[in-house]
Order: sequence, then C-alpha cells, then structure tokens
Amino acid sequence: MLSILPIRYCLRLEPDLTHFKFKGRVEIQLDIQGQGNELTLDILELQIRSCQVLSGDHFEDCSFKSDAQKEKLEITLPPARTGVLTLGIDYLGEINNKMAGFYRSKTVLHDQETYIALTQFQEQDARRAFPCLDHPAQKAVFEIELIVPAHLTAVSNCPIEKEEALPDNKKRVRFQPTPKMSTYLVFFSVGEFAFLEDPGKVQVRVAALPSLLEYAEYSLKFGRKSLTYSEDYYGVPYPLPKLDLIAIADFVFGAMENWGAVTFRENALLLYPGITSKAGEERICEIIAHEIAHQWFGNLVTPSDWKYLWLNESFATYFGYGVVDHYYPEWEVWDQFVHEQVDIALQRDAYQETTPIEMAGADRVAINLSTAPIIYSKGGSMLRMIEAYIGAQNFQNGLRHYLKKFEYACAASHDLWDAFAAASAKPIDRIMKTWVEQPGFPLLTATRTDNRLNIRQERFTYLPLHSEQVWPVPLVIDYYYRDGAAKTITTLLETRQTTLELDPAVLAYKLNTGQRGFFRVHYLDKPNLTELGVRVQNKTLPPLDRWGLDNDLYALVRKGVISLADYLEFFAYYRNEDAWLPLLSISDNLLHAYLVMDPKQRARITAVAKPFLAKVMDHIGYQPRPGEKHGISILREQIIWLSALLGLKPVVTLCLEKFQELMKKGVIHEDLMKSVMKVAALHGNQATFAWLEKTLKTTTSEHTRTNITIALGCFQKLELIEQTKPFILSQIPARNISIAVGSLAANPHAIPGMWDWYLTNLQKFEAYHPSAYERIIAAIIPICGMGKEQAIKNFFSNYLKKNKKVQDAVNLSLERLEVNLRMRGRI
Repeated sequence: MLSILPIRYCLRLEPDLTHFKFKGRVEIQLDIQGQGNELTLDILELQIRSCQVLSGDHFEDCSFKSDAQKEKLEITLPPARTGVLTLGIDYLGEINNKMAGFYRSKTVLHDQETYIALTQFQEQDARRAFPCLDHPAQKAVFEIELIVPAHLTAVSNCPIEKEEALPDNKKRVRFQPTPKMSTYLVFFSVGEFAFLEDPGKVQVRVAALPSLLEYAEYSLKFGRKSLTYSEDYYGVPYPLPKLDLIAIADFVFGAMENWGAVTFRENALLLYPGITSKAGEERICEIIAHEIAHQWFGNLVTPSDWKYLWLNESFATYFGYGVVDHYYPEWEVWDQFVHEQVDIALQRDAYQETTPIEMAGADRVAINLSTAPIIYSKGGSMLRMIEAYIGAQNFQNGLRHYLKKFEYACAASHDLWDAFAAASAKPIDRIMKTWVEQPGFPLLTATRTDNRLNIRQERFTYLPLHSEQVWPVPLVIDYYYRDGAAKTITTLLETRQTTLELDPAVLAYKLNTGQRGFFRVHYLDKPNLTELGVRVQNKTLPPLDRWGLDNDLYALVRKGVISLADYLEFFAYYRNEDAWLPLLSISDNLLHAYLVMDPKQRARITAVAKPFLAKVMDHIGYQPRPGEKHGISILREQIIWLSALLGLKPVVTLCLEKFQELMKKGVIHEDLMKSVMKVAALHGNQATFAWLEKTLKTTTSEHTRTNITIALGCFQKLELIEQTKPFILSQIPARNISIAVGSLAANPHAIPGMWDWYLTNLQKFEAYHPSAYERIIAAIIPICGMGKEQAIKNFFSNYLKKNKKVQDAVNLSLERLEVNLRMRGRI
C-alpha cells in the first residue's frame, strides 16, 4: 500500500471562452512511500490524454485508467518508483455552467452577453479542473500558469510573477507560488476585470466588471478594516502579499474564501447608493468579515478531516459579526446574531433528523441546507457560549495559541479545546466534546418547590423522541427579589437533574440571562412565568431576555407542550413592546402560525395581530427616519409584509402610493424598496407584472434583481401567479431560482398550487445546482405539502431510491411538514 503526500502542483491551463473548453497540464511532485506501484488521484469530468512520470530529465509514459463513477484516476507507476517523483498529466475539460469546478459566469448588459471563467472548488470540486489529491489535509504549494486572450485579465491566489505576449493575440500569465494550502482554496479566473486598489504592506483590491467598479469603494474600505482587525486580534500577520475581493454574477453561495482571491455574489460585495438597504449594507460587511476570517480559520489552519469543517465555518460566522461590531457598535449586530444565527440553529437542531457539529466518520461533508445551520450557526453559537464561559481575554489568548501552533498545518477539534483549556484552566474539553459530538440540544425545565429550584434537562425535539443524552450546560440565572433587587449567578449543569437552593426572598427567576446558552427553557410554575411577564411589560427585563422568553414559548407551541392560546395569552405582556429584537421574534412567530393554520382558522391570528401590528407601525414609523437603528429598518420590512397579508389598510395604502412613485421616478427610499415591491405585487395587476419584468431586464444592480425576484412570488391574483411560474423557470438565473421559489412557497395565495407545479417541472428543477434544488424542496414541502402529505410521502419513498443525493433535504422537509401538521391539528 502506497502512502502519498503532495508537495507541489505546477498547473498550466488554456481556457477557451468561445467554446467553453480548456486544455490543461499538471505536474505533481509527490512523496511516495510504501509497497506497490498503483497510485490514485481524484478527477471528475476530465478527459485524460496522457500520463507520464519524470525519469531523469525527461518524462516516460505510464499506464492509467479513469473510473468516472468513483471519480478516480488510477495510475500504474514503473517498478521501484518511491520517494519523491513527478507525475505529468495532460487532459481536456469543460468550462461548465454548473457553478462548480472551472465554470462560466454570464452577464447580460444591453442585450450583450459576456462571460468570465472562474473556479469554485469547495468542498471537493478541484478535481473538475485538474487531477489532484482533493482532500483538505493534502496540502501543497501551487504554481499556476494561464494562457489567455491578450485583452482579458487573469487572477489567481497570488500576484502575477511574469506576463509575456504569445502569438495569436494571447499571453502567458504566471503567478507567484502559493503558500502550502488545500486544493479547495485554489483559485483562478479569466475575464474583463477592473480593479479598485488600496496599496499597503498587503495590497487590497476589489475586482469587478468595469461597469460596476464605481460600486466597489465601500467594500474596499471595509475589506481593509477587516484585515487590520483580524491581524490585530489573531496576533498572526496575513501571510500573502495581496487580498482580492472579486464580484461574480453567477455564484451559488454568498462568497468563497479562496486564499488571497475571495469571490462574492455581486450584491454581497458591491454597494449601490440609493439602492442597497441598511440590511444589505450590513450583510456586505458581515460577509466580507466572514471571508477574511477564513484566511486564518481554514486557510492558514485547515481541518485535518472534513468532519472538522466546523472549525472553519463557525469561527468565520462568529467573527463576521465580531468585526462589524468592532467598527459599528451602534448597529447592535450581536443582537442580530441571536436572531439570525442562534435562533436558526435552535430551529434546525430541534428536528430528529439532525446531525452533530462534528460529523464522525464523514469522508466528505456537503454544506447544504441540512448541515449549514449546524456547522455555521450552531457552531458559532457554541463559540459565543464558550467565550462567555471562559472570558473574552482567555478566548483570545486560546485562539492566538491555536493559530500559531497550527499555521500552515491541519488541526482537529481537540486541538482547539486544548488551547482554550490551557488559556482558561476550565474543563473546556469535557464540555465541548459533548456539544460538538452529539446531536441536538437540551430543554431545561424549571420548577420551584418552596425554596428549591429544580432544573431537569432532556433533549428538545419538536416530535416525541426518547433520549438519554445529557449536556454540560454553562448556565446563567437572574434572581429577582421582592424588594426590587436582582442577583446573577452562574453554574455548570452536568447531570440530568439539578436542585438549587433559593433565598425565600426570591420572587422570580430567569434562566439563560443574556441568551448566551444554546438551549430552550420551559417554566412549569405559572407564578414565575407571570412575574417574568410583568417584567416584560414594564421592560425591566432586557430586550435579549424578552426575545428569549417569546422565542422559547413559541418553540414549545411547535413541540406541543403549550397551546397557541397559551402563547397568545402571554403575548399580551408584549402589547407595549418597542425594542426591535423581541418584535422580530414575535412577527416571525405570528407569520409562521398564520401560514400553518388552515385558511379558516387564520382569522384568530388576524384578530390578535392587526391591532398589535398597527401599534408597532405607529411606533417605528411607516417610513424610515434619519439615524434610526438598523434593527428598526429590518423590523419594518417584516412588519410591513405581515401587515399587508393581514389586510392592514394604512400599510397597503402607503406601499401602493410608494410603488406609483417608484414607477414614475425610478427611486424611493432604499429601505422601503423590497417591501413596496412585495406589497405592490400582492395587490397588483398585469401592469405591475410588466414593470417588474422590464426592470428585472434593465437594471444593473443585483440588489434590485433580488428584490424583484422576491416580489414576483407575492402576487395574489391566480392568473398572475400562473404567469409568474413559467417566467421564473425561463427568466430567473439559476443562482436565484431558489429565492424565487421560496417567495412563492411562502405566499398563502400561491401555496395550493405549488406541489403540482413542482411535479410538472421536476426535470427542470433537478437540473439546477444541487444546493439550489435542495432549497427548492425545502421551500415547498413543509407548508405547501399540508393537505397533500400522504401523496408527497408516497412520491418521495420511490423518488429517493434513485435520487439519494437529496435524501437529507427530503427527510428534513418531511419532518418539518409533520411538525406543521401536528401544530395545525392542535389549533
């Protein structure tokens, strides 16, 4: 058995952007030890022309065989060839349209199509561009050379080392060698790029199409800020001479952390004045900070196996918010982290069909709708919990030690725990091993008996599940005394049942103060819940804790522990709520309950919600106010849509007036743009559709395209819904298809026809990128499947026998459907 270690790849490619083909040659220097002469590399959709091994000063042919099903290239070496040797492989490939491997991105401007070719290799798509050992632990140095048309620009991980003219109006571009790194981080691209530059010790650039470069300045400045913060906080300098932030039209993810050449969706990088909303601006900053954090977490220190991928994504998620908070504390992004990350992870992890953060035994990990909330959001939430437990300085010291010890190398979860334990002298390894290796999270049920507080933990799932799991839970509790005083205590719960002694003067208690813990809470004794309700009402309970109470109560409704009537009864304490964070939770919950309910039952929610929403709108304002918090802007968008669905006339009137202004003048306040388009579609006609269609084709802003894509799913009239469906499939680019379908699937007026539409267009949906197709399945089944559940279950029981790649998405979606059905049945 041979042991194979890559040392260096010398890669030369000649892309043809007319016929979307490329020629390639790779020379791989390998250190080979052991017995045998059979060597295996990873390949996918490559046509191997020849394979040689370097002998002295020349290459000798060796035999090879491709196995498409296994994605392997099997090479037979000459006898007695071990030690360091060099393979040379010539091959052909396609610049595909799959947004994976070496692919093409299309831009249409003034009816003219232009293309760029670029790479997207995570998790294991480098094999689509060159034969390699496509595993994160197999790090090597990469020397990349591209032969391209002379008028185009070539970009890769490192700066250009040499550029020379060739015959036929071509040029050879050779890049400096990379540091030792994994294949999934390799990047190269060819196209009509223009650059905005910030010179310095590390050159920072934004690359975009020339027509879009004017929108790059904001990101360039924040990219520099993020780089500066990261170097200061991590204590390890950024190791490359340049950092490119590259805007791409066709991109399936939000961004990708290729070392030194980070790629983004256009609307995740470019800020359009007067078009990009406050939420969009914030999202741009967060994504830039996330990807720059990856230059250390993932690039400098790489997971030794795919099961440790969370070490990349959890830290990038966490510092995506941390960097933004450092520069813009007034945005209150850590409160948004709770709503956008913690809540998403708690919802996802509450299903029986879940997975641990660290997926044991996984030879490859797909980042999909099933795993991403666990790897990114739950992992980031764990880091937030641990930082609170060990303290901010110990957290930073532990990270610095971890990064320095494993730079240019690979690490596992226990390496991080060791670093945190050494910095804090706390049992981090024992705590975090449990949290990352077992699925789910606990429900803490609290009961007061006289002067004893009894806390019992069990796994929280929406559907019944017997589990013996126990977690070590860092717990923070606030005690509220009869004389008005308050006290905070901390403890570590390590058993299923814990009893704490209470001072007789304690009137009420609140578990998970500050919502730093990753668990739900159920207060069994109603007097305590009533006292907490009073503190919600008089706002002596902070907004984060008011959010937590509401969020946990609604989760218990979905679980079937309390009734919707109980939730709405406690909801009365929030009648005068004015903080955007708890209001976001409430509006999310009301919208979910409205969609889950049978249409005949929706009047119950409407009767409670309409006066509440009217009061909220009066408080936050129907239109944006100068200097208002970002959270208010995000909240207004949610409140406007829910209000319009429930028929709140002043909101509908405002949006229709603003839409007329938009059609006439072409501009309204950017924070109202999406809401106005959605409500205009809800109450729209053929003229509304025509305007959206025309604007979609003429705008140069991906931010506007996305808003229109969402609005197209919001029509109320059946004939416009039916007109929208084929339009989506023919006119919406593949990168945005799941956004369009998701909007339709959340529209009560479109829901009844969604399942039949899915079946009719099944082959078209299957042709999309796997990530997009999974999101389409997840958008349709849980809500649109209600009333059709048996037919859906029967269909997928056969479908999955031939389409196992979507099994995770289907299983999760079917469980979500079952949870919704049970909730509807209890209402």
